[in-house]
Amino acid sequence: MSKTESKGRAKRADNCPSHIHPTPADYRGIYMISPSGAVREPAALALACERLGGMGFRTAVDRTALAVDQRFAGTDAQRAAAFTRAIKQKLPIVMATRGGYGLSRLLHLLDWQAIADSGKRFVGHSDFTAFNLALLAQTGAVSYTGPCACADFGGRKLDALTPDLFAETMRGELEILSFEAPGADAVDCRGVLWGGNLAIVASLVGTPYLPKVRGGILVLEDVGEHPYRVERMLTQLLHAGILARQKAIVLGRFTDYKLAPHDQGYDMDAVVAWLRGVVKVPVVTGLPYGHVPTKATLPIGAKVGLATEDGMAYLVLHEHHHDHGQDHGHAQDHAAHGHCDACGHDHGPSHAPGEDHAH
Repeated sequence: MSKTESKGRAKRADNCPSHIHPTPADYRGIYMISPSGAVREPAALALACERLGGMGFRTAVDRTALAVDQRFAGTDAQRAAAFTRAIKQKLPIVMATRGGYGLSRLLHLLDWQAIADSGKRFVGHSDFTAFNLALLAQTGAVSYTGPCACADFGGRKLDALTPDLFAETMRGELEILSFEAPGADAVDCRGVLWGGNLAIVASLVGTPYLPKVRGGILVLEDVGEHPYRVERMLTQLLHAGILARQKAIVLGRFTDYKLAPHDQGYDMDAVVAWLRGVVKVPVVTGLPYGHVPTKATLPIGAKVGLATEDGMAYLVLHEHHHDHGQDHGHAQDHAAHGHCDACGHDHGPSHAPGEDHAH
């Protein structure tokens, strides 16, 4: 797997507009809230604030971020009130301390239009998918699926690329995320990026909090779900007509499950093969996203481009005007170049080697 971006390689394509939040004059401020599970190790949150501070981010922690009510980070009312405080305070980024479970209980309690109007950048993953998709469904606003404070910045070891991908996305510098995608179906398209944790996506089917995206690029990941459960949730999306309406399905990591002897070869590769057999939508694997150390920060609700070529996939997240020859990236250069209709760019398979080569 690879996990970096190539940037500033060609002119901006005027027919590929960006729908991502403009970069504020001061993006370096993060307000921490706990909308789902209780923080198990307060020291991890303190360490996350310290590390983010070392990256140049000012941090503030909501007053109920460490609250505990059963398995939750406070009562439903407390966790909903944290969103109200988050949109009133001055820091531009709002990050979930962790995922878990509990955000689905809040969806009918939140003022979605006020959240969208605040202009804050909300970031989280896993259970935070419920927020990402509900905000998109209710208002059309963009939010981000990416790192959480405790797991990604407060762990024993800080991943080498996740912090950079997060910071560059917040600065509006991450233009093209390239990653190894051996065996990926051929695709060259544009569409609204949406999705997240598969279990949460499936749980929102039939509710007003699942966006009705046609011609989108659907990204999915999950953790602790046996392949048959992954297939069962994909089947739900299939029979609901959701998969057939997309331009592409992009799979991140499906981790921490245990196969049984009677599976007899039925694994995630078998599920992907089944998926390709039942949908006429291109399927791309290898996205650096999920419950893994290295994860990209992705704009849910933004219009993006996607192309595959020679075992590589290119997710076009953001574009800038550049002076000729200017290079703001740190991707490695390779000799081969091709033209990507998804973004109008000429580029090669520029990426850095990753730690996780599983697909």
